[in-house]
Amino acid sequence: MIGSFRSRRAVWIRPWRISLFAIVLGAIAGAGAYGFRVLIAVCHNLLLLGRLSASYDTNLHTPMGLWGIGVAIVPAIAALFVVFVVKHWAPEAKGHGVPEVMDAIHYEGGAIRPIVAAVKSVASAISIGSGGSVGREGPIIQIGAAFGSWAGRLLRVPHWQRITLVAAGGGAGIAATFNTPIGGVLFAVEVLLHEVSVRTLVPVTLATATATFVGRWLFGNHPAFVIPPIHMPAVASIVLLPAYAGLGVICAAAAALFIRGLYWMEDLFEARIRNAYLRHAIGMLGVGITMTILALTSGHYFVEGVGYATILDVLEGAIPAIGMLLALFALKLLTTAWTLGSGASGGIFSPALFMGAVLGGAYGIALDALFPGLHLAPTALALAGMAGVVAGSTGAALTAIVMIFEMTLDYSIVLPMTLTVAVAHGLRQRLVRDSIYTMKLTRRGHVIPGALHATTYLVRPVSGLDLVPTLTLPADASPSLLAKTNEAFVAIVDDDQVIGLLSRARLAARADRVRSAERIGDLVEEVPVTVSWETPLVDALAELRRTQKTHAVVIRHGAVEGVIAQPQIADALVDEMLAVGE
Repeated sequence: MIGSFRSRRAVWIRPWRISLFAIVLGAIAGAGAYGFRVLIAVCHNLLLLGRLSASYDTNLHTPMGLWGIGVAIVPAIAALFVVFVVKHWAPEAKGHGVPEVMDAIHYEGGAIRPIVAAVKSVASAISIGSGGSVGREGPIIQIGAAFGSWAGRLLRVPHWQRITLVAAGGGAGIAATFNTPIGGVLFAVEVLLHEVSVRTLVPVTLATATATFVGRWLFGNHPAFVIPPIHMPAVASIVLLPAYAGLGVICAAAAALFIRGLYWMEDLFEARIRNAYLRHAIGMLGVGITMTILALTSGHYFVEGVGYATILDVLEGAIPAIGMLLALFALKLLTTAWTLGSGASGGIFSPALFMGAVLGGAYGIALDALFPGLHLAPTALALAGMAGVVAGSTGAALTAIVMIFEMTLDYSIVLPMTLTVAVAHGLRQRLVRDSIYTMKLTRRGHVIPGALHATTYLVRPVSGLDLVPTLTLPADASPSLLAKTNEAFVAIVDDDQVIGLLSRARLAARADRVRSAERIGDLVEEVPVTVSWETPLVDALAELRRTQKTHAVVIRHGAVEGVIAQPQIADALVDEMLAVGE
């Protein structure tokens, strides 16, 4: 009897092993997040304050240091080091990091050079530490993803498992950075993963949980922003839902402006200033001058670095002037565009949080002045604004909602914030189709899928196809039997194995050889491709492509069931994909 026939498939490591490596990867990402913070702290204290220290609380404003007003040129000087490191060792470390991870997942089989982790750490730490208006989440995502890619290369796993490890490393990095384990998982699902299933979700979840545990052990278990409880009566919250929808409109416009402005500034810098060193130095000089003027006129740098101190000011109501909040929005947008557009390395998540906070805060103060009887909480609107701008700019709506909750641990804001996020995310897509992540890749010609569809075509077996009727004959049979059948194919078996496949057209073309053969087995020229009745179509097509054959013999319960052709499989797969896309 003929045995079970399957196409050759890549060998992947077992689920328990990939889970174990995901835990190790999470621990590395958690430790990496801590080391990255220390590196930022050292750069920040050395460059802005003129002292060597690893102590840096981003929730506190940076005081004017040893350099006085001379601090304005510090970002420009630091920019020269950033360009040197990135240009000579890892050009892909330039920018906000996440697009490069997405590109590696969708176009490079999850391949990220190990040196990217080191270069990204140094370049981003210098950019952030010198006052650049960028965040630390983008770099740690790319750093964690690089470790995941390295682990996949070390284990020699197939592309899908390496991609899973890349996504796990990226999600673990952001989870450890913000103490947001669920947010880390959702970020991997919404932005990084190519598929969502048990085989991908389990490693990602294990990595993010482990990274969060390590982060809590190293940083302490507390939310990113500790704010007073927000009292929102249930009735007032329902009445205010239209107000939160209106905030969503504002956030969508802000996110669209952020996306367009960032890439417009990047194009402007590259078109006007050819020298990378001069380009980045000029951009960062603008950042240095802006933050210095703010410090001299308002007492704080405000837009410098990750901006968490300013966000906390807004959440605590320490900046009650609408004009000041709107000015901070404009300046943060401008300095972020200068920083990244000129060639810095850093994330956009923190700037988005900043802009959302000041916009939401200004909106809340204005509404509270207009409708004092509604018991408005400007802090709640600031939080909703943070989620709205993040969701609008990144396209990660669920991530934005959950991460803001995990960063504040205030559940009362979740319902109205969800409305703000939904409006911001949907309207931004009408204004600008690409997110801030995908636009960079679209401009490169690398289109990223806009949604995760059910991949039915990946599991549909060959049993769903109409097989070509096939005659089965033993190798010792007489060739004269071939004249007594009209089947399009003849499968030749020997010792319960299919050893050959003869087509009627091929037999007709070699009639002389058929007449001279003593047994049918003498007509066999090559071993055919065999697949089982349950083999997925995509696996059958992959095996035909690997062997450069056009037909495969289908085996069911040990017997030849029929033959399938390569075009037939391809047509079935296209039909399935079109059905999912409609």
